[in-house]
Amino acid sequence: MAFIQVSMMAGTLGRTVPVYVILPTDKMTFPGMPVREEKPYKTLYLLHGILGSCVDWVTGTRIQRFAEENDLAVVMPSGDNSFYLDHPESMNNYGEFIGRELVEQTRKMFPLSRKREDTFIGGLSMGGYGALRNGLKYSDTFGSIVALSSALILEDNLTKTNDTFMFLQRRDYSEACFGDLEAALTNDCNPEVLIRKLKAERKEIPQIFLACGESDGLLPNNEKFAKFLDSEGVPYTFKIGPGAHEWDFWDTWIKYAIYEWLPVEKSGLGINSGHISKDEDQTGQD
Repeated sequence: MAFIQVSMMAGTLGRTVPVYVILPTDKMTFPGMPVREEKPYKTLYLLHGILGSCVDWVTGTRIQRFAEENDLAVVMPSGDNSFYLDHPESMNNYGEFIGRELVEQTRKMFPLSRKREDTFIGGLSMGGYGALRNGLKYSDTFGSIVALSSALILEDNLTKTNDTFMFLQRRDYSEACFGDLEAALTNDCNPEVLIRKLKAERKEIPQIFLACGESDGLLPNNEKFAKFLDSEGVPYTFKIGPGAHEWDFWDTWIKYAIYEWLPVEKSGLGINSGHISKDEDQTGQD
């Protein structure tokens, strides 16, 4: 399993940014196992949550193993605390970076499929929101969206004030991310607006997978979004399971999404250090 750190110039951000890539090109197989046909890889663009970075998914979950077992390339950018939206006044156009430039550049660098049906976007919390917003806004690129514990907080933002120390709860921080908070409900910050726009334009809506923990404070927001999808007749999968807003939950459900929901290859693990037992290491000697 190749784990690659990329330092790339992002024109949409006006600077060099880090990106981590999991690429199963070096996968070793046991004798007799089928060898994968040489062809481009299906790809999951995976977004971290607030306070995180491009390394979060690797340190918090078993995503490397999941990717290898399913011959899936995984691209993990850093999004700061931007909610993966465009902020042209500060040259932080994270929406366009995620939805267009990152895909274009990584397809040039690596053997990734250029097919919409092979290109997925996912994330957790802030990244779950970012996956929904950018997966829908750039629906010509992404065929499937995996949104875990999504921070669908546009309506919550309206009641925020600046009478708190924690920046996540402050109104001025929300305004820095979403702009005018009233306007954000009716523009392309809102996944519901994007759903209605795609329907009006008779465009194909990406497949949508939602999951949220029973003890997660964001569960009501995710349930409300699921009801919206019902009202619009948009197909989706929504799973509610034990857990809160934490890594055990995200590890469980990114595994489920990859193994049970996304259209991946499911080829099995290759040879790795986990296969080398004490007896095997003795090469048959007593």
